[in-house]
Amino acid sequence: MAKMTLESLRALRESRQQGIERRETDGKEIHVIIGMGTCGIAAGSKKVLEAFINEIDAKKIENVIVKQTGCMGLCYVEPTVEVKAPGMPDTIYGKVDADVAKKILYDHILNGKLVSDHIYQRPAADNVVKG
Repeated sequence: MAKMTLESLRALRESRQQGIERRETDGKEIHVIIGMGTCGIAAGSKKVLEAFINEIDAKKIENVIVKQTGCMGLCYVEPTVEVKAPGMPDTIYGKVDADVAKKILYDHILNGKLVSDHIYQRPAADNVVKG
């Protein structure tokens, strides 16, 4: 193994620090929780996690935290994603891929509109705002 230079150590520290800061919950009012149980991982939840993180970083969205959890019990519609956002009902989406993750980010999280064709834990009808 080659020796690391001071600059490479600083670069490594900086990249790890950004990863740690991404996990901080302070000031982040919107939570995206991705099911990362065995069934979720087998169905592609790692790509969904990556899609959310990459898009959030690219757009410099700072009030969203992406977290992982185990199986949500909806194995038949994995990968699953739960979104908790102020003013919106807590919602679990299923059959999420990278494209659907971006749609959830832009429609639900940024524009307050549910992505109806991927909801698998539907909020109560009186909580849904029709727009």
